[in-house]
Order: sequence, then structure tokens, then C-alpha cells
Amino acid sequence: MSWEEFSLDQLGFVSRGKSRHRPRDAEHLYGGPYPFVQTGDVKHAGLYLTEYNQTYSEAGLAQSKLWPVGTLCITIAANIADTSILGIDACFPDSVIGFIPDKEKADARFVKYMFDAKLKLQYRQFTQGAAQDNLSQKKLLSLKFSVPKIDVQREIADVVASYDELIGNNIHRIQLLEESARLLYREWFVHLRFPGHEHVKVVDGVPEGWSIKPLTDIADMVMGQSPKSEYYNDTGDGYPFHQGVTNYGERFVEHVTYCSKPTRLAESGDILCSVRAPVGRLNITLDKITIGRGLSALRSKTGNQSFLYYQLKTYFFKENIIGSGAIYAAVTKKDMENIPLLTPTTKLIEEFEENSKSIDAQIQNLTNQNRQLSAARDLLLPRLMNGDIAV
Repeated sequence: MSWEEFSLDQLGFVSRGKSRHRPRDAEHLYGGPYPFVQTGDVKHAGLYLTEYNQTYSEAGLAQSKLWPVGTLCITIAANIADTSILGIDACFPDSVIGFIPDKEKADARFVKYMFDAKLKLQYRQFTQGAAQDNLSQKKLLSLKFSVPKIDVQREIADVVASYDELIGNNIHRIQLLEESARLLYREWFVHLRFPGHEHVKVVDGVPEGWSIKPLTDIADMVMGQSPKSEYYNDTGDGYPFHQGVTNYGERFVEHVTYCSKPTRLAESGDILCSVRAPVGRLNITLDKITIGRGLSALRSKTGNQSFLYYQLKTYFFKENIIGSGAIYAAVTKKDMENIPLLTPTTKLIEEFEENSKSIDAQIQNLTNQNRQLSAARDLLLPRLMNGDIAV
């Protein structure tokens, strides 16, 4: 199989995004109908990017550019060389480079997978040593990589994309399951339309038999304490180490860093809650892990861990943030212990648990499937991209 070396601009159109203002500087540019994709959106997207956290108005669009579906987004600041293909027309800032492939020369999926397999590490090494690791368009275009003919690119991309499509379908199913559990919790414990609510008296917004309890009465808590950095490693020595909630929006933590000399431990099944900016983000750990000072680990005193998880999610969504501080918002153990939580009767909690546990089990199963699919894809990807395996 013949592979030739090309720079990115030899395979299609390459240009930086445009955005002259930050939201705090020009609020009139934001809040309209045009998706405005930022580096964090690219980082958390899969093969295709369809979700975003900001939009442009007509004025915002006028000082930017609307990129078409199929554009490959490449981050050059904050998260170096993360990639995703636009599944929607969108704008993005100059911290993202857009690549529109020449259909006769390149497949956007193949180029993305080339970044994932080889170029991300290469470009990050290329930018090390600067005060802030940024990747300029000039640096990006100065490096060349080997690609096969377009038909082979498409065949390789089809193989790898089949994994990503399964992963994407599972993510969608997880989101639907998460939403169903969240809506059930809100229906019963926020809107107070729980089974038998017609026969329960409500006084000052609290149904009879319910009470407001501090978190310390509901859950056991371990506050994190960071080990010395000399004990950190990425080779799997010791327990997984987490300093904060790093994959916010996903239920379960993924391990990258380990600690050979643990300080404070969270047990399998514990709820992890961030206690430093931003406060109140939640994960669950499936393994025993070391937790740093940015986290607390929570476990229901009654074993109703599923209910506690949704109870906390609802509380922090409503409160947004409970911390204070001159530099970083943070909360102490006392602050955490005194969080007031509306607590229903034991019978009602157990009834909710019967419903939510099956949902939680499905979410965990789909998450495990995705991790296995990701591992298989990541094992196959470099071999395909090096031409070691013919398709």
C-alpha cells in the first residue's frame, strides 16, 4: 500500500476560526441562533460535534465565520490537538483551526483519526516549553504526515468509525437513561407528585413525615488530601488518583494518574463531589481510589446510594455553587456537612431506589461496553494509521 507525505494544507482548506470578543466584553454578540463552538466542546465531543455551550447573535456572526458541516475542528490552545468533525454549521474562535478536506485527496474522518493515533502527541511535544502550550497554524502546517489514496482513507475511516458509532449510540442511550432517572426524582421529590401524594398533608412546602437534614446525618464523608507530587505516576503504580472532577457530565471517573503512596481513599461506589471551584460537580468511582484536596467522597449511611446521588445532583443544580473565596470558590468539611437536604420517608426512598437501581445498572453496563470499545479502537487505530494492517 502506497502512502505519501503531505502537509495539512495540501489536503484541503485550512484556516483559523474568528472571534474578536469574549462574552464579558460584548454581550450583544451572544445568545442568538448560531452555534459557537469552543475548545472544551471539541475536547468532549466524539467523532462528530453536535453539542455546544454558547451561541452567537446576528452581530456575533457578522464578526465571525460560519463553518459548514463536515469541517474538522482542531484545537490549538488550552487542549492541544483535540479534534472533532462538525455535525452542524457552527462558528468557532481563533483557538480552533478548521480543515475542510479536498474530497479527491482526504477524508475528514481519516485525518481526525491520524491526529488521535499519532499527531496529537507529536504536536503537543512540538509546543512544549512555551509559557502556555499553544499550537500556531504555522507550526501545524510545517509538519507532514503519511496518507494513502482517498479510497484507502475511506476504508480505514469506515473501520474505525464503526467503533465510534457504537460508542455514540451507547452515549445516547446513557443520556436517555440519566434523563429518565432525573425526571423521576424531580417528579417525586421536587414537584412532590410522589406515589400517594394526594393523601399526604404538605406544610410550608414539606410533606408530612419528611424532614430537612444536614448532609452529615445522611452520609459518611471523607475529605481529600493530596499526596506529594513525587508519588504521582501514569504507569499504574498504586491506586488511581483524582484531584477533582475531570470528566464532568459523565457519571463514572476514568483513571489517568496513579499514586504510589495514598493519603485519603474513596471506596468503590462512593460519590465524588468537587469541593473546589467549581463546587458541586459529581462523579462516581467504580474502584478504590486516592482523592486529593479538590474532592470529597460520600456514602449513604443507609445504603441508599442511588437516591443520595440524585439528591445531591438536584441540590447542586439548584444552588449552582455554595463556596466562597477570594481566588477559588471552595467549601470546607463543615460547609459540606451542613448542606440541608430535603429527606422523604424511608419507604419512599426505598421505592425510588427500586426504580433507579435498574437504571443505574444499565448506565454502568453501557459505560463498561464503551470503555471496552474504546480500548479495542485505540489498539487497532495506530496499526491502521501506520499501514501495518491492510483493509
